[in-house]
Amino acid sequence: MDRKRELTSVDLAALCGELGAYEGAKVDKVYLYDDGLVRFRMRDFDRGRVELLVDIGETKHLRVADAENVPDAPGRPPNFAMMLRNRLSGADLVGVEQYGFDRIVTLEFERGDEDTTVVAELFGDGNIAVLDETGKVVDCLDTVRLKSRTVAPGSPYEFPSSRFNPLEAEYEAFAEQMADSDTDVVRTLATQLDFGGFWGEELCTRAGVEKTMDIAEAGDEEFEALFAVIEDLRERLAAADLDPQVYYEGSEDGEADDGEDENEESDADRGLRVDATPMPMAEYEDRPSDAFETFTEALDDYFTHWEAEPDVGPEDGGGRDRPDFESEIEKQKRIIEQQQGAIEDFEAEAEAEREKAELLYAEYDLVDEILSTVRAAREDDVSWDAIEAKFEEGADRGIEAAEAVRGVDGSEGTVTIELGDHRIDVDASMGVEKNADHRYTEAKRIEEKKEGAQAAIENTREELEAVKERRDRWDAEDEAEGSGGASDADGDADEEAETVDWLARSSIPIRSSEQWYEEYRWFHTSDDFLVIGGRNADQNEELVKKYMDGGDKFFHAQAHGGPVTILKATGPSESARDVDFPDSTLQEAAQFALSYSSVWKEGKYADDVYMVDPDQVSKTPESGEYLEKGGFAVRGDRTYFEDVAASVAVGIKCEPDTRVIGGPPSAIEPRVATSIELEPGRYAQNDAAKMCYRKFKERFADDSFVRKVASADLIQEFLPPGGSRIVEE
Repeated sequence: MDRKRELTSVDLAALCGELGAYEGAKVDKVYLYDDGLVRFRMRDFDRGRVELLVDIGETKHLRVADAENVPDAPGRPPNFAMMLRNRLSGADLVGVEQYGFDRIVTLEFERGDEDTTVVAELFGDGNIAVLDETGKVVDCLDTVRLKSRTVAPGSPYEFPSSRFNPLEAEYEAFAEQMADSDTDVVRTLATQLDFGGFWGEELCTRAGVEKTMDIAEAGDEEFEALFAVIEDLRERLAAADLDPQVYYEGSEDGEADDGEDENEESDADRGLRVDATPMPMAEYEDRPSDAFETFTEALDDYFTHWEAEPDVGPEDGGGRDRPDFESEIEKQKRIIEQQQGAIEDFEAEAEAEREKAELLYAEYDLVDEILSTVRAAREDDVSWDAIEAKFEEGADRGIEAAEAVRGVDGSEGTVTIELGDHRIDVDASMGVEKNADHRYTEAKRIEEKKEGAQAAIENTREELEAVKERRDRWDAEDEAEGSGGASDADGDADEEAETVDWLARSSIPIRSSEQWYEEYRWFHTSDDFLVIGGRNADQNEELVKKYMDGGDKFFHAQAHGGPVTILKATGPSESARDVDFPDSTLQEAAQFALSYSSVWKEGKYADDVYMVDPDQVSKTPESGEYLEKGGFAVRGDRTYFEDVAASVAVGIKCEPDTRVIGGPPSAIEPRVATSIELEPGRYAQNDAAKMCYRKFKERFADDSFVRKVASADLIQEFLPPGGSRIVEE
């Protein structure tokens, strides 16, 4: 049988009830691992250290793990992890809830200065969104723009459309939902009621109902039996009356070997762990199992052993397993269909907003009369309820303006007016022109969302083509192997003499190293000089005070708002000395200073940069002036670099170490196996990073290598703040 890979809706209902006991735990630190695992390290007054793991990768689940089962902390935290640390350090966990009966869990955190909600989506590809106290997305692991919903930084978080919740429904609603199906009983429970396949079978077994019975043949007898089982499940979950189990596959006949007591089977005899459940399951009656005190302990045991107990199919013989390309292709096609629907919806919404604006102008006098009436009444302290009653009275008397009013909302200060085929909410504090302008602005905003969806659909189409190419390449390699392809012996002999084709390598070794300057912006020039820049005002101050020495050069964009950029002549432990920097190095340092400045944010493609010596830089302002944090006074003559191009490249190094790097294209491209050049554009920093990540995955045969060394978060560290676009090759 298939082993459990993700939690069911019933599992989450049971688990959230248990996790409520951890409310009050205080967050110490948050970690993000490359495989989609987020770890919340917390402290609890009674329990001490608490490790809450949320996994949206291959095994979608969450659990409180024993300290021994927690993976070692990853290396340098990516931006997403740093954002979580900044928002959650010292925060209290105050709530853990399942959204409806969906596989979505919300974690509520409170801290004196701000509240934060972490939403874990444990379905589909999985996602984690971080929301502020208003419900807006601060950041998310994956941006989602579909027909049904949007999850993107800066936008209000949108839950999936609510579904039928069988754990809250009365019998009549349950029976109606079941009868409305056109398939058999077990599939109806699995899909229409969201129990999933396994729990659909379990409910049928417990109720004594034939699983394959057609819904058309089922009646009150079957529905009442099933509902009674669901009611019992509901009561056990509400009362936390659980008896968690971890089940093993056991032998085929479900019996122990001869001469061995059934209750004394060895782990080897019991086989692999196949499921962890909140209570004993009738479907697993003949399987060996272990009981646990809590469901989260059962999950910890199960998923800790997941990697140690790989699935071994009957045809596994040591050869390579063919990925399920067809399934991935169908998935990409479904996403494209959804994205196309979203684009059509955006077009319709934008057109509707423009029509509303035009109707406001077309019925200018009528709308103005309504707005003027409301404003005059409010100035006389007439209540909103009284205003609404006045309009209703006027409508009864046949007054045209009053007849057009369909509602008044005092909490929002708006009046709903029916014009043509539209009902339009107008702000009573503004005139007709401003209300119409608001509609035009809204139409423009929706058009921008449409552009984002169009970009997303292009990315998905590229991903679809990449999957097809990988499938064709795989099949071609298999065909070559099957026909006795040529030996690689000669190629191996010459490999050291030739440039390695890293993109074609099926496996690339990871060789990592960490340097002192990696917390800043940095790159090495084509002449191998180090250039470092500040990411914020604090780092600007730090670079000048701690790391700028005589012999170095100080660069800054002529425009206000940019990083302190230092071209290093020596290392931090070396004595300062004068260096005759090559012109290529100076040009690259200038381009670096410009590209990460406000010039990029403003969408400009070029501007000027100046260079001075360290002794010309001071924190002492001129008389009567004030220097902000991160700002410096620069005195004396400056060397200018005019019309420096705003351009950066990000690339992936494969030797001597493996990592993503970024900076001026002329410095980056010779050092990497492949690179992508960017210029100022319309795509937000995190979206541009994800676009680069997808392109890199397409280029490398070993796409797991890209996930490990060049995640979207790591790429984003090398992108300038503001919008970007990829320069097509």
